Amino acid sequence: MSPLLNTGQWVWFRLHNDKTNNILYLPTRKLSNSSLKGFIAPELGRLSFLQELYLDHNLLFGTIPKLIGSLKNLRVLDLSVNRLTGPIPSELGGLSSVSIVNFHSNGLTGNIPSELGKLQNLVELRLDRNRLKGSIPGSNTASFSPASNIGSTAHNGLCPSSRLYVADFSYNFLVGKIPSCLKYLPRSSFQGNCFQDEYSVQQRPLQICTSGSTGQQGVIYGSKHPGHKHEKMEQPIWLLALEIATGVLLVVFVITGIVTASRSCKLKPSIRISSWNRSKSWSDEITVLIDSDMLKSLPKLSRQELEVACEDFSNIIGSTPETVVYKGTMKDGPEVSVISLCAFEGHWTSHHELFYQNKVIDLARLNHENIAKFLGYCRESDPFSRMLVFEYAPNGTLFEHLHYGEGGQFSWLRRMKIAIGIAQGLRYLHTELQPPFAISELNSNSVYVTEDFTPKLVDFECWKMMFSRHSISRDEKARGHLNSKSSFPGHGDSAADRQADDIQANTFAFGVILLEIISGRLPYCKDKGYLVDWASKYLQQAEEIGKLVDPELGSVRSEDLAVLCSVVSRCIDPDPSKRPSMQIITGVLENGIDLSAAAILKESSLAWAELALAL
Repeated sequence: MSPLLNTGQWVWFRLHNDKTNNILYLPTRKLSNSSLKGFIAPELGRLSFLQELYLDHNLLFGTIPKLIGSLKNLRVLDLSVNRLTGPIPSELGGLSSVSIVNFHSNGLTGNIPSELGKLQNLVELRLDRNRLKGSIPGSNTASFSPASNIGSTAHNGLCPSSRLYVADFSYNFLVGKIPSCLKYLPRSSFQGNCFQDEYSVQQRPLQICTSGSTGQQGVIYGSKHPGHKHEKMEQPIWLLALEIATGVLLVVFVITGIVTASRSCKLKPSIRISSWNRSKSWSDEITVLIDSDMLKSLPKLSRQELEVACEDFSNIIGSTPETVVYKGTMKDGPEVSVISLCAFEGHWTSHHELFYQNKVIDLARLNHENIAKFLGYCRESDPFSRMLVFEYAPNGTLFEHLHYGEGGQFSWLRRMKIAIGIAQGLRYLHTELQPPFAISELNSNSVYVTEDFTPKLVDFECWKMMFSRHSISRDEKARGHLNSKSSFPGHGDSAADRQADDIQANTFAFGVILLEIISGRLPYCKDKGYLVDWASKYLQQAEEIGKLVDPELGSVRSEDLAVLCSVVSRCIDPDPSKRPSMQIITGVLENGIDLSAAAILKESSLAWAELALAL
C-alpha cells in the first residue's frame, strides 16, 4: 500500500490476507492533524466494513482514489485541509451510507459530480475553498427544503439529497444559477464564486472568473464539447492583448501607490503607530470579501456598555503594544476582562478586519473549564473600536504567583492542580477541537488563576500576528530569539504548517511552564540565562532532579516530581516531531499525580488545612 509520511517516521497501512476485511475504524481521529504526507492509498477501498475515515488537516496530495466509492458502510469521509487535486470521483455516488463528506480547503478541480445526488443519507457536504468549476448539479424547481423531499430516490443532482442540512460551496469558480432547491441554505454558502444569480452575494470579480481556476474561458462558462478533457484550447489574440494591458496598468498602479504613500509619510511626520506601521505593498490592494453576517450569531456589546462597566476605561489591568486590557463589572453582575485593540481606522485594512472577525469566531467556539470564557465582542465605527470580552479571573496570573508572590504560600498541591488544569485545557484545544486551536504565545502570563486556583488559559497575544511584520520563532517564544519570518496572515508558511508548528510550540511552552512551577525561576534571566538550559543538566540524571525544586517549598512529593520531570524532558525535546501530543502528556500527569484526598493526607498531618484551601 502507498505510504503516508509522518514527521520523522513512515506510517504504513497494511492489509492482511483477511477475506472479510472486518475493519470498522482506522485510528483516523489520531491521524487528523498529524502532518501526514503522501498519496491516499487506493487499497483503502478494500476495507469494506470501514465506517469512518478522518484524514483531515494533513499534507496529503494527489487525487481522491475512485475505489473509496466502494465503501458501502462508510458514514464519515473527511479529507479537508490537505493538498488534494484533481476531480471529485463520480464513483463516490456509491457511498450509500455516508452522512458527512468534507473536502474543504484543498485544490480540487473539475465539476461537482451529479452522482453525489444518490447519497440519500448525506446531511453535510463541504466543498468550499477549492477550484471547482461548472454549475452545481440540481433541479431548479422551487420550494425545496431538507424535510420536503424525504423518500425521493430520483437521480437529479444534489436535490435528492433530502437530508442535506449543511452545505458549503463557497470560494470556488462555480458558474450559472444556484439551484432553487438549494436556496434554503445561507447565502454565505455560495459566496466567492462566479454565479450569475440574484440569490448569490459577494461573487468574484469578472476578470478573475474569466481567467479563473484554469485560464480557459470556454471551460469555466461551459464548453460545448465537455468530453474532450485534454483538448488544448488556443488563447484568443484579444485576450492576450488584454492581459498585457492589464499587467502594464497594474505596474503603473503599484508605482503610483508607492509614490503616494511616500509623499503621505513626508507630509505627516507626526503620525506614528509604533510597530504597526507597515509599508504599503501589493497585498494591501487586494480586495478581501468579508461576510457581514459572520458575527451575527455571537453576543455583541456596545462600546457604551463597556465604557460604563470599565469606569470610563480607567481601570487598566494590563497592556501590550497591540492591546489594552481593562477590568469591568457588567450591569448584571459578572466581572469581565475587556481587551481593546490599539488600532486606528486609517490603518485598519480589510485584511485586519477579516483576521479580527475570524479570531472572534475562533475564540467563541472554545468551551472548557480551563479556558477563559468568551462573553462577547464590540465592533463600532464611531469612535473606531474593536474589543473582546472575557470572564475575569480575580486571582492574577500564574507568573505573578510564582515570581512575585510568596513561594512558600503557593503550595505544591496548588501547583500540581494548576499543572494538570493547564494540560487538560491544552488537550481540549489541540485534540478535542476541530480544527485544533493553538495559544499564540503560551507562557505563565497567559495562565490566569481563579479564587480556587483553577487555571484559565487566555490568548491575549494573538493580535501580534495581525500587526507585526516579524514574529518570535515559534519554538523560541519561550527563549526570546527573533526570526525574520513574516507572520501576517496569508504570508509565509501554509496554514496547515503554521498550525502544526504552533501546536508543537505550545507543547514546548508547556514544558517551560512546568519548569517554572517546579523551580519558581523565571524563563529567562539576564544573570542566570535560560531556564531550559539550566534545567537540562539536572533532567538527564534522575538523582539530580531534586535540585530543580523551588527552595521556598515546604514539602514536595518525590513521585510527582519524577512524573513532572519526565514530561518536561519530552516537551522540550529539540526535535519537535519527538514531542508527544497533549493527549498523551495529560494522561501521564493524570495517572501519575494523585490529587485525591487520601493521597494528600497520607503525606502530611497538616494536609487537612492545605486541602481545604487548595481544592
